[in-house]
Amino acid sequence: MHLGGKPLRGMVGLAAAILLLLVLDGNWANAQTTAQPDVPTSPAASQSSPPGAPQLSPPASPTDLAGIWQGTLTPPNAPKGTRLVVKITKAADGSYKAALYNADQGSPPLIFTTVTVQGTDVKMVSTNLSITGKLSADGKTIDGNFGGGGPNPLPISLARTMPDAAWPIPEPLKPMAADANPSFEVATIKPNNSGATQMQALVIQGRKFLTRASSVEDLLSFAYNLQSKQIVNGPAWIGSDRYDIEALPDAEGVPNTQQIKVMIQKLLADRFKLTFHHEQREMEAYVLEVGKSGPKMTVNESKGQLPGLGFGAGQGGITLRAGNATMADLTGFLQVLVLDRPVVDRTGLAARYDLKVTFTPDDSQFNGHPPRMPAAADGTAPADAAAAPSLYEAFQEQLGLKLTAEKTAVDVIVIDHVEKPSPS
Repeated sequence: MHLGGKPLRGMVGLAAAILLLLVLDGNWANAQTTAQPDVPTSPAASQSSPPGAPQLSPPASPTDLAGIWQGTLTPPNAPKGTRLVVKITKAADGSYKAALYNADQGSPPLIFTTVTVQGTDVKMVSTNLSITGKLSADGKTIDGNFGGGGPNPLPISLARTMPDAAWPIPEPLKPMAADANPSFEVATIKPNNSGATQMQALVIQGRKFLTRASSVEDLLSFAYNLQSKQIVNGPAWIGSDRYDIEALPDAEGVPNTQQIKVMIQKLLADRFKLTFHHEQREMEAYVLEVGKSGPKMTVNESKGQLPGLGFGAGQGGITLRAGNATMADLTGFLQVLVLDRPVVDRTGLAARYDLKVTFTPDDSQFNGHPPRMPAAADGTAPADAAAAPSLYEAFQEQLGLKLTAEKTAVDVIVIDHVEKPSPS
């Protein structure tokens, strides 16, 4: 997870912020499909667990990871940390699974399908996130890092906890109605004077939305699915001035990612007096087309499910996975988080797809800071990165899609007016 370094230009810093959004807001399902592990039951464990949560048996020894672990994750510039509870279960064959809960709000758990301990080295790995650390000699703490593959993971310390002392896990909050068109009912915007050069967080805590050190350009990139080159005619301060924002929606329930984008769009218009128009401009871009062999992706027939896109470890490189995603979802993901220029969709494909593609990034991608994958799906270290093809070769071979660079007409947002917000 990249939370420091070069100034944010709609790329890696935004990727980290979106990852935090998925991690802390309870929208785990937007990042991956989760399932509850099969676990033994323990009457004592049920005292701190909501219905349906994994129940745990006491560990057999200090090196046995089975049990309840908890600690506080504190992103930079966050007013307070987020309490995380990890429940690790052990199967009859000795293998582990872990469920990660947010103790500060009702959220479905994230399931770590790969959990290993070798000596004192502990790894918990999911598709998009990992916890790696060292187990203390007495088996009571795990000190390590929480991250999504970037060069700057967040430190976290987990302590083994008895069931009767574990933080209670709230009942999951209900999602906002799918047809809701929410606005922020109350929004506080304050200048961020920390010296940060990129957005530090963009999260939902319960129903509360907050960002730390976000610029207007960051918010535009996220809300309108734009690459920074597609935002033109704005004053310099929209990329340099940074703000901390806290807001509550005017509709009940937890908003999904698309509803968050709508609320940010309205906030920009209301509080920053933003007006703009669209134009087509010639610029260097990537064009996505169907290859000669046709698409090699699975059509997703589900209805009402939000798209999910993310990165994970892959054989010889990193894997981009998408579920229920349109080509617009895919091109938006690529141009905001991976590539250094806009991506134009010329595939003509109108369906939603499930897809997986493994590639080796080059220095032009991820703003020069590709995700650092901690382990492959089986818990082993990835093979030599040279084994995976480039992004362009991988798209052709694995997805049947052609991604080529050319100068072409691209939709851009031309800013007509924007103001700095009044203190509030």
